[in-house]
Amino acid sequence: MAAARHRAVRLTIYNHKGGVGKTTLTVNVAFALAALGKKVLLVDSDPQCNLTSYLFDDDHVDGFLDKSDGTSGETIWTALRPVFHGKGPVQLITPYKVGEGRVFILPGDIKLSEYELFLSDTWTECFKRQERGFGATSALSNLVNHLAAKTGVDFVFYDTGPNIGPLNRVILLDTDFFIVPAACDHFSVRALNTLGQTLHRWILDWRTIRALAPDRTYLMPGHPLYLGYIPQRFRIYGHGMSRAHSFYLRNLEKRLFRDIVLVLRELDPPWFSTRLKGSKLGEVKDFGKLLHQAELEGVPLFDVSGGDKTQKTQAKAALDQIAKQINGRSRALRRA
Repeated sequence: MAAARHRAVRLTIYNHKGGVGKTTLTVNVAFALAALGKKVLLVDSDPQCNLTSYLFDDDHVDGFLDKSDGTSGETIWTALRPVFHGKGPVQLITPYKVGEGRVFILPGDIKLSEYELFLSDTWTECFKRQERGFGATSALSNLVNHLAAKTGVDFVFYDTGPNIGPLNRVILLDTDFFIVPAACDHFSVRALNTLGQTLHRWILDWRTIRALAPDRTYLMPGHPLYLGYIPQRFRIYGHGMSRAHSFYLRNLEKRLFRDIVLVLRELDPPWFSTRLKGSKLGEVKDFGKLLHQAELEGVPLFDVSGGDKTQKTQAKAALDQIAKQINGRSRALRRA
């Protein structure tokens, strides 16, 4: 397996709270980046397969799942299955092109939940310096290396489930940058404390594991950096955000700094002290029926057939801004 990490920027739009629109935002940002001329690989690493279900109809999804255990399988489970069964390295498969060909997807699989249980054991094996533990824990990262090289993408987006389990742990530790999506409500604000403390613990544990690993072992970098946040699904009245949502947005910004920035700053004071000015990447209001139509058609908000033209224009502008912020900020931080 390849020892070098591919140059593509790996990102995760992550919040362990459910209902904040991670999958919808991931798909739409990916297509907005593609509109800027970038190539993007989407990795459906949520056993619920929501990202795959967004982009493919039910018959296609059922077809993926029905054959994923066989040699002709095409899902993330197909690729990781040999590692799970101890029969070799990951199986290399070809991602699907979607849209106009600048977006690729590695389809998800409900059997990935079995791999998640497996990762609990391999994490423990890493602390015992057992070779299987290091290889299995970094297998998804290694798979993405090959797929990114094969497709020549500029960005990789992991789509995650709403939890802080073993699978999301390895995904975040393989991520270059994470973005926090949030609804402007009480529960999104409260979830930030757990998010910051969890990331802090995962990073510290991985530093210990890296020190235990044999020389020349392929390992995830284990240093996810906070890129910014995106408030979404808020209501607009007149020309501005509703009073209730404005209140939660102000509180959200304060809590992001306290519960994530300050917590992670302990791990890397120089980086966090100089590079977090204005961390809002953009915002996506509640587009109501337009969102429902986009999900039915498996396209981004701005590409639905029919629909309200004004809303489509607003969605395109909002997502373009976010894509430009992600592209520019990730490039700048990589050079720093």
